[in-house]
Amino acid sequence: MNSCVEVSAPEPVFEEPWHAQVFALTVHLNESGRFEWQDWVERFSATLRRHGLSKDLDGGEDYFNAWLETLERYLAEQGDAATDEVSQLKVDWEQAYLETPHGAPVTLPER
Repeated sequence: MNSCVEVSAPEPVFEEPWHAQVFALTVHLNESGRFEWQDWVERFSATLRRHGLSKDLDGGEDYFNAWLETLERYLAEQGDAATDEVSQLKVDWEQAYLETPHGAPVTLPER
């Protein structure tokens, strides 16, 4: 008797590549001693409360937008990422993305 079991691919852990990237960056900053994880958790929890995200979160867009907001704010408070510089960098990346042909790597021009 030959039994066939269909195996499906596992679901991705992150919905979008940037979700994985911001998560990995945060873990790296913690592991390199830039901040304590408990401090991160308290700040992230405060961001979630501020946005009213009290529902069960599944790691979707709202969750990672809050994650990114927390990381940006934390780095600004530490003096590592000035708010105006972060805002300009976002504008620069968006412009580069919009001007890059489909399939080509997105790069920022040299400053």
